[in-house]
Amino acid sequence: MTASHPLVRVCNLGRVSYTTALSIQKSIQTNIKNSLDNKKSYKACSNTLILCEHNPVYTIGIRTKDYPKQEEERLKKLGAEFLQTDRGGLITFHGPGQLVAYPILYLGDFKKSVRWYVCQLEKCIIETCRRFSIQGETSPHTGVWVNDNKIAAIGVQCKRFVTCHGLALNCNTDLSWFSNIIPCGIEGKGVTSLTAELGKEIRVDDAIPSFVDAFSQQFQCDVEGVDVKELKKDVNLR
Repeated sequence: MTASHPLVRVCNLGRVSYTTALSIQKSIQTNIKNSLDNKKSYKACSNTLILCEHNPVYTIGIRTKDYPKQEEERLKKLGAEFLQTDRGGLITFHGPGQLVAYPILYLGDFKKSVRWYVCQLEKCIIETCRRFSIQGETSPHTGVWVNDNKIAAIGVQCKRFVTCHGLALNCNTDLSWFSNIIPCGIEGKGVTSLTAELGKEIRVDDAIPSFVDAFSQQFQCDVEGVDVKELKKDVNLR
């Protein structure tokens, strides 16, 4: 580690429910904000990157009027949860075979710009795709695309320059889950995955090393692995 590079802890939660991962995120976010209030106790190493997979779940952002109760019930009958969140963006799906990454970062350790932050996340995904010989691109819509098909979605929240929520990269996701919604509210576009593009199975565990390396590169940070027990102890979770 060099003095000029922030340290980011990386924790792989494995497959967990959306609510479990959200609880951990919020606890870390609160810890960082509390420590910022007391500058003497602030630790840059509180910056954390959570990696995980979720059980099938449809989530919506802060715009809820487009999703009446009957729509929620329809999606639940498919065997997925349906949850409202405080992130940006419209409806999306998370499930097995999808690398979900939640960076909880104090942007004061990087650059105090949410626009810059989202751009860096897109670059991380594009670089990860490149390492699998896939050309990912940005578009006027947030996220990363392969032609007209979205391979990764991004939805973030930032309070006092402390981030929460993050991104989802389709690895070997069952893409049929997306056919039940208009992903991210974007009409006329499709979805794809690393596996679909390459014609061979790419699992989440296959993509994690490339993604973490790309994250370290794009955010110019050092990364340090931390196990789940240590992370939960740090944020006072069982």
